[in-house]
Amino acid sequence: MIRKKKPNLLISICGIILLAFSFISLGIGSISISPIDIFYTLIGHSSDNSFILFNYRLPRMIIAIIVGASLAVAGAILQIILKNPLASPDVVGVTKGASLFAVASMILLPNALTIMLPISALLGAVTVATILLVFAYKQGAKMHSFALIGIALSAICQAGIQFFIVKFPDNVNTTLLWLTGSLWGRSWNEIMFLIPCLILVPIMLLFARKLEILGLGDKVASSLGENVQLLRYSFLSVSVILTGASVAVVGSIGFIGLVVPHLSKRLVDTNARRFITMSAILGALFLLVADTLGKGLMPPVEIPAGIVTALIGAPYFLYLLRREKNK
Repeated sequence: MIRKKKPNLLISICGIILLAFSFISLGIGSISISPIDIFYTLIGHSSDNSFILFNYRLPRMIIAIIVGASLAVAGAILQIILKNPLASPDVVGVTKGASLFAVASMILLPNALTIMLPISALLGAVTVATILLVFAYKQGAKMHSFALIGIALSAICQAGIQFFIVKFPDNVNTTLLWLTGSLWGRSWNEIMFLIPCLILVPIMLLFARKLEILGLGDKVASSLGENVQLLRYSFLSVSVILTGASVAVVGSIGFIGLVVPHLSKRLVDTNARRFITMSAILGALFLLVADTLGKGLMPPVEIPAGIVTALIGAPYFLYLLRREKNK
């Protein structure tokens, strides 16, 4: 009843849950910190845990929220503009493209500036997105075939990643940890690479109406005076940038862009602004929960967040495949 009659209330409730769990996540790790200590430390009182909170856990929590929201919004955009419920940065190959170029940068340019990693990841995401567009518009591929093309591109990128791992085994540990997707060791320095996400996600809320019109179909959008091709390219570019920046910071974390938009669509109505807002909140909560479970289940050993998201997202993906087949 809340979902149908008061979607804004449901969005507010999810936002409160996100804030509450953000506070809880700060206390979980190899060293447990009580909520009282966290509260007093955050309001300025010095404690034995101040260094851990401000230099490790707080930036890690913020990164999890930004990346989770960005990946979920990127997936929501793709599902609307491609009219495919199975579309996501993972499925269409954008994530793998970003991963391939980032791995190549880490291995071939080990002494390069730190900024080369996000630039390489963004370049890889753009390359895969460009190839997708070429197949779709130059060779007559239909919109619903994007997922199939993306799977093929993902396989090619995965083969390239495996080649680098086999060819350069000395860097395999760092590469595998990054490919799994982890927030371990992330600090305030990495947040600067997520500035595009902090800008684009709010912008998407402002242009949500355009995205909703585009989702009605090309003919309807054209009849309403919209430039369909320009809108589609613009929104696809936003999705690619959000994915590339996120992958550059935390590695290849899958299924958020696939699972979260589906959950959001089931919780709120078809209003694009509410859909994007709920996707951002649930995406942030999803990754934050995954990271918290990863660092809290077997301390001091950490389970990468990408493994936790895969354990949750893979069964849901199979469920979606079955449901689409039944349709």
